[in-house]
Amino acid sequence: MQGMPKPAPHRLHRGRRFGGVTLLSASLVILLPSAHADKPAPTEPLWEIGAVGVAVSQQAWPGAAEEVQRVLALPYVLYRGPLLRIDRGSAGLRALRRGNFELDIGVAGAFGSASKETQERQGMPRLGTLVEFGPRGIWELGSAPGGGRWRAELPLRGVFDLDDRLASRGWALEPELQYRHDGIAGWRLNASAGALLGDRRLNGTFYDVGTAYATTSRAAYEARGGLISWRLGLTASHRLSPEWRVFGFGRIDLVSGAANADSPLVTRQTGFTGGVGLQWTWMQSSQPASD
Repeated sequence: MQGMPKPAPHRLHRGRRFGGVTLLSASLVILLPSAHADKPAPTEPLWEIGAVGVAVSQQAWPGAAEEVQRVLALPYVLYRGPLLRIDRGSAGLRALRRGNFELDIGVAGAFGSASKETQERQGMPRLGTLVEFGPRGIWELGSAPGGGRWRAELPLRGVFDLDDRLASRGWALEPELQYRHDGIAGWRLNASAGALLGDRRLNGTFYDVGTAYATTSRAAYEARGGLISWRLGLTASHRLSPEWRVFGFGRIDLVSGAANADSPLVTRQTGFTGGVGLQWTWMQSSQPASD
């Protein structure tokens, strides 16, 4: 939810990337956004090892009025092989590459939130940490204005609850168009526009209100499958030195016209997820990445 909350997100995504920030792999490497993602520049090393610190504020779920904050400091590993790709913004196996089209199998995810963290879900079951797994189609669409590049992505991923023994939470589809630029005043940028769609079970994870949890201000509600939110995102990273890189990311979610905009758990039409971080590289390969 290149995913889900792909904090970017996502990308659980998107991360990229679902319901929040694109994050969560074994070392949370998906938290490290990049404007060049799976196709590294020639100077990128085959592998890197280091540490990353990040502060994230994410909308608790699309349509929520409240936010959830997290601060993390973790080790990370990047690997840019011809098949296994653990890079900034994505993690997975490259299954197919033909010309300007690529198909990979990857993961993404998003932070959960306890009901005690949000007034809107008070007394309801918590939203678990959601992870996504499945295929993603990638199309390199060529040059864009200003020296950038156009790219389209289409992830279709199963969503699972990490806090509930990986119980299935349905399916997510997240078409996205991206504008990428590898150097504007020393910054690598990635701007994106897309949508997040889910089946009935995934929408129900966010928007169902069972009769047992209905109150005078929160009516019982059964969610429908369909559009969850429209999304506009921006990531940026800048290398301060060979060992240090700073990065930031932000995403706006709009639920206007969504399948469950009338749910009592939708109390805000527009929400924001964002964060800043610092990456330190401890060791890296002298061998360049293989594409």
